[in-house]
Amino acid sequence: MVQHSILETLSGPLRKEVLGSLQPLHFEHGRILFRAGDPCQGLPLVLNGTVKVQMTGLSGHSIVLYRMGADDICTLSIGCLMTGDGFRAEAVVEEDAEVFMVPRGLFDRLMDQSADFRLGIMESYGRRLNDLMLLVEEVAFRRMDERLFQWLEARVGQGMMTITHQELAVELGTAREVVSRLLKEFERKGMLRLARGKIEFTSSFPGKFREKPGPFGPGFLSESGRDGRI
Repeated sequence: MVQHSILETLSGPLRKEVLGSLQPLHFEHGRILFRAGDPCQGLPLVLNGTVKVQMTGLSGHSIVLYRMGADDICTLSIGCLMTGDGFRAEAVVEEDAEVFMVPRGLFDRLMDQSADFRLGIMESYGRRLNDLMLLVEEVAFRRMDERLFQWLEARVGQGMMTITHQELAVELGTAREVVSRLLKEFERKGMLRLARGKIEFTSSFPGKFREKPGPFGPGFLSESGRDGRI
């Protein structure tokens, strides 16, 4: 039977009881697990697949907060279960996933009865909070051309990527128009080639990006690089 490491923190009898009460739930690609404003019904424990958690601002622009893969815990759900508030973001299945859903009552009981379970939950929460603080720092203080370049550089080994400008904008938390302008400038410099829904890296990537403050000069980001952020 597929298990989750957080359940390994429970004592033998309690773990056996919990596993006997949980059944893996199957979610297909594109399924929304929860939306902003929904009440939290329980704690999702991801067994396999990938789930993306993203937030949409008043501007209508979205940003990916984090992803959950095998053996991950939904940090946002932990906070909602503890405070009783509704969700502030949505979770979308990117790759078909199996999930254990720990009901609120069972979650409260495990937090009360198992110090190791409680510690595991808080450690998971703390790690994700640290990641989110780094994301805030990146969005607030780094130039958009640098963030886009770094995002692309981490994936240059793929040779060609299938992703739309809108999807890339959500990854970075900015407007599609900003991403499109930056990508077109990268293309003009010979760093990549653009096609509908695709980005192909050239042999000259990263080109001369690092030789200047930014591909558009010092004044570009004051007009475009910070537009559309959450």
